[in-house]
Parts: sequence; structure tokens; C-alpha cells
Amino acid sequence: MEFRIERSALAEAVAWAARVLPVRSPVPVLGGLLLDAEGGRLRVSGLDYEASARIDVEAAEILRPGKVLVMGRRLLDICKVLPEGAVECAVEGSRFTVSGDGARFGLSVLPLDDYPALPSLPRVRGAVEAAEFAAAVADVAVAAGRDDTLPALTGIRLGLDAGSGTMTLAATDRYRFAVRTLPWKAAGAGAGEGAGSGSAAGAGSSSGAGAGAGSEAGAGSGERADVLVSARRLTEIARSLGRSGLVSVALDAGSAGFEHAGMRTTVRLLDGRLPRHEKLFAMEDPAVAVVERARLVEAVKRVSVVADGDGPVQLAFSAADNSVHLQAGYEDDVASQRLPATLEGARELTVAFNPAYLADALASFDEPSLRLLMMGAGQRAMITGEGEPGRDVSPPRHRHLLMSVKPPLV
Repeated sequence: MEFRIERSALAEAVAWAARVLPVRSPVPVLGGLLLDAEGGRLRVSGLDYEASARIDVEAAEILRPGKVLVMGRRLLDICKVLPEGAVECAVEGSRFTVSGDGARFGLSVLPLDDYPALPSLPRVRGAVEAAEFAAAVADVAVAAGRDDTLPALTGIRLGLDAGSGTMTLAATDRYRFAVRTLPWKAAGAGAGEGAGSGSAAGAGSSSGAGAGAGSEAGAGSGERADVLVSARRLTEIARSLGRSGLVSVALDAGSAGFEHAGMRTTVRLLDGRLPRHEKLFAMEDPAVAVVERARLVEAVKRVSVVADGDGPVQLAFSAADNSVHLQAGYEDDVASQRLPATLEGARELTVAFNPAYLADALASFDEPSLRLLMMGAGQRAMITGEGEPGRDVSPPRHRHLLMSVKPPLV
């Protein structure tokens, strides 16, 4: 094998594929990246037991086609310090060499025969806009759990409904629940060939439902899928796939795959299912407040500096003077700020939230104003973007449910 390629192209391809490499593995070859040069392009692939990644980039010249397996993280370190410009790569006996502008590096070659085959892409179900997909994943990922002893709660539910042309993403850690919907194109509907203190969610998720892709019908004829993907993995994937064009979405009973602009990645599905959110999100006669988002974000950040540990931030809404009074802290160590806000459905209402949870929820929105639907102290509260459809019909595309806590006695 021997080829020439621009340093930037090689570095980007190696960095993208190396994302899936295990930090530690009892199988040494799983720390390797497979480089395959042929037909004017370089393909870089990597995998571990949970995920795989493959990317194709143009090579300036393929002098000798071939394959080589080398330690991925070491190659990535080399790519970071290579001089700019053309780079020459070749296999010389048991060594892979990388050289450019007078700098030269050598890497030991790993045995190709021991390297497992890259998993194939599951069946493509349709495609979604890359930028909107990345934003939606980021919106809900903040609500995903971090406790690995409850693996289902560390996932993001990915639901597809070809009948409505809707993708639903959802995540919960039991104390907050984020749901985001976005349009997608089913494979048979123009997606193109290969296009591409209380608990908000109950005590946990049922584990007996399995990780299948849901009920199926022919593509474009009302097909549905409902799977659970690691929030960490899905966030990495969505960020890495670019910000323009269509991302193919592929699913089978055990894995999800995504493909975009020469990049292909797969990830193993999580077992279990998240609690359903429909009943949880149904709120009868809530009090509704509307607040300017940017000012509320800054106010929460400001008063939270005196909140010890998980000490709550209290929001006292008043219809009499159209305001919300934020306060945090205890005794003499307190902070407060008053903002304009409208309140309907009550004369006044006080709720309190974990400041980190509230800040995460507010940061996941980009609308100028937010609507807060509140049932009262210690009960559910839902945040949506102001100006979106009403709360009883055509649900907003982005909803974030939080459990309020009892306001502290000051």
C-alpha cells in the first residue's frame, strides 16, 4: 500500500473514525483503525463492541492499493502534529510510515486476519435534515440519565412514524423528561436511494419490552419504529455528521445506523424502553406563564450562585404586577431578581426547581419567549416555546417537563 493525501483530509478522517475506539480493550486489534486505499479514495474504519464508524475521503494519488491496520489513537496523535500539505503514507514491511515536509513517523502494523468485519448498515428507513437532527438530539440529551446502573434511562428514544412523517426523540432521568419532534422522509416517500423530589417519569423503565425496531410495514406505507439509543453515542454521532444535507437513518432489531456525505456509523441499541410520555404530559387547567427566554436564563444563572448543592431556585409569579420574582439561598445568603412575566389561570403561583435542571431545560430552547405550564408547588411543570400550537392540540415540537420541588421556607 502507498498513497498521497492532504494532511487535513487524513487528520479529519482519522479523528472521525477514532471516536468509536475503546479506551481500553482486552482485544488489542480493536484499538486499531483500518485504512483501505483504492480507486482514488481512502477509507478509514474503526469499531468496538458497541459502535462502528467508516469514512471515505479523496486521496491525491493511490500509488499501490491495499489495506493496513494500525493503532488508531497513535495515528491520530501523529496526524495532529504533521506539517500542513501533502502527506505520503506507505506500508514498508511490518511498518506503516507517514511522512510530510521532512517529518517522518513509523507505526507497527497490526494483524489484519484478527480484525473483525465491520457491521453492515441496517435497512435504511428514511432521512432527516442533518442540522435539525443535531439540534433535536442536543435538545433532549440534557434530560438523559447518567446512572449506568439504569442503562435504559441513559438512552434517547428514537421513534419513526412514516404515516405522519415525524421523528420523535425523547429522554428522561425520572426527574425531567424532554421530547422533541421533527419532520423526516420515509424511504418510500422521497428520501432517495440510501438517503439517506418527586419523580417526573415514575420509578424507572420497563425492561421486558426488548430493543426491537417496533412494528413494521412496507416502506412508505405507515411504517413505524421505536428504539432506544445511547444518549452519549447519539450525541456524538449527530454532532459529527455535519450541518447540511440529509442524514440516512437505518434500523434493525439490534442496531441503528446513520450515513451522510461519505460517513457511515452504527451503534448497538439499548435494551428496554422509556416510560411513555403522553399521559405524563397531559396537564388539566395549568397556570400558564410567559417569560422572555434570554432574561430568564441570565436571571437563573445569576441567583443560582448562592444555591448550595441542589438548593432550589424559587420562581414566584404574580398576575397583579405581571412579574416573576426569582430567589435562591437561605437566611442571609440569598439572591433575587424580578422580571416581567404574564400569568394566566391563577392570581399568583410559586414553584421551585433544581437550578441545574432548570438551566439545562431553558438552554435547550431558542425561541425568544417561553411558556411555562404549571400545576403548582411540588408538581409537574412543562416548558415550551411561546407562540407554538396550544397545549391541548398539535403539541409543540419541543417540550421539557420538570418536577418542581416545595419552595423553601425563607
